[in-house]
Amino acid sequence: MPAADFTEIAELRQSLIRKALRYAIFAADTTADLVTNPFDAGGVLQALPAGYVAVGYTTTDGITFSGDLSTSDVQSGQSSSPTRSDVESDTVTAQWVPQETNKAAIALYDNLPLSGTGALPALGAATWTWSRPKTPPTLYRRLVFIAEDLNKDTGNAIYIVRHFPSALRSGREDEQWTRTAEIARGVTYQAYIDDAAETDSITWIDGPGWRDYAPEAPGGGG
Repeated sequence: MPAADFTEIAELRQSLIRKALRYAIFAADTTADLVTNPFDAGGVLQALPAGYVAVGYTTTDGITFSGDLSTSDVQSGQSSSPTRSDVESDTVTAQWVPQETNKAAIALYDNLPLSGTGALPALGAATWTWSRPKTPPTLYRRLVFIAEDLNKDTGNAIYIVRHFPSALRSGREDEQWTRTAEIARGVTYQAYIDDAAETDSITWIDGPGWRDYAPEAPGGGG
């Protein structure tokens, strides 16, 4: 075999280290349209369908996507390692702590609809009032997470978009009132399979900065 140059075969590229320099979270009821492609043919970020509400500012912890993978192993007397493994469950959750007291933050925390009957009115239009129901409803949401990074060579934007077509609240943090910090309403949402989307999570990476890597990378990406 021919000799190899480690620098070439390692393909170490600092320009492909991504960061969420800015990010945003959006939520909608399941009556809103799915996000099927957040970019146009040129990689330009497009507006979300009607019904998606911005969560606004969050704490510096950002968004944490966690996975829970469990497998079932078959052990055999002739092997020290499993001779067969099957996936039993593979779930993903998203956790964040909003800092704003806005419609999305309250609705996601206290399990209120984002539109229609039971939804909070427009900010400042009327008194916001809600109460905990005797039987908590099971409210699935559509969630969209968008992170913006920059191509360090060109300064053009690169976007990472993740969509949970169907998500259910699976946890929430304590809400604390104090003069030394904002009122925060941390929540965790678990993604579930959506029949129309046929998946529980979709991720895209594109943007003008991403297209700057073409033509070296297949499909115009880096």
